[in-house]
Amino acid sequence: MRIQATEIIDTFAEAFEMWAARIIITAETHQWATAAAQSMTGFATSVIGCKCEAGIERDLTADETPDRRPGISVLLFATSSEGIGKRLVERVGQSIMTCPTTACFNGLTSESDVVVGGQLRYFGDGYQISKQLDGRRFWRIPVMDGEFLVEDRFGVQPAVGGGNILILGKDMQTTLRAAKAATKAMREVPGVILPFPDGVVRSGSKPGSRYKALFASTNDPYCPTLRAIAPETKVNADVNSVLEIVLDGLDLNAVEVAMRHGIYAAARRGIKQISAGNYGGDLGQYQIRLYDLIKDQ
Repeated sequence: MRIQATEIIDTFAEAFEMWAARIIITAETHQWATAAAQSMTGFATSVIGCKCEAGIERDLTADETPDRRPGISVLLFATSSEGIGKRLVERVGQSIMTCPTTACFNGLTSESDVVVGGQLRYFGDGYQISKQLDGRRFWRIPVMDGEFLVEDRFGVQPAVGGGNILILGKDMQTTLRAAKAATKAMREVPGVILPFPDGVVRSGSKPGSRYKALFASTNDPYCPTLRAIAPETKVNADVNSVLEIVLDGLDLNAVEVAMRHGIYAAARRGIKQISAGNYGGDLGQYQIRLYDLIKDQ
């Protein structure tokens, strides 16, 4: 299939079962809420090396937040609900509680939850106070600019990680422009984050390595500089740059919709192919076929 001049490869993205939480950060100004969100989502690009994946879902107006202040919605993903709980305690404690004027609320209604504020309360050294509002428990932890308000428990739910598209372009500039257009379109979909720097990754990986200590290594079939020497190449002679966009979503539909938006936004003159990363279907629970995403459009 083709979209404009771009060939869509008949393949699939291999995605995985994950767990997710939504964190609502508010602050006196949007600037401070953003600072906390950027700190919390730092070094959270891949569960392989970071133990979680996280990103900013969207900005929130004061009318959309529990305390009527500017806010940011953040999504965090891990491979288990237990892992979500550990990462939330670490990141809420180190990146949100430390940021001036912030408060932190659960953003998911779910049957399962993990204790976050109930763990962080001990930082109050006995001066912390609990309060109940509308059946939800909060902790008021004294800090040097006043109080840090944090919800006791955060909802967690099954989710989908590892959705992706690969953009194969004639040169770096063209491929970067296509990737930027794709990330902008994908971020319009609720319930989705793009965990890599500004949504784009250049160091796509394959499982395993010739070095026993490594779980993953460079995706050599998609490296243009290895076209002549790698055992297998998927980079044609007219392709000189490949960029990947990885996404996680609260459910499969959100991931599929975002991938579709990304494919259509990236397809253009100079983008030779759009493909997807997979492991032959042996590792992930979901196979998202690119043809299925675009066949009825």
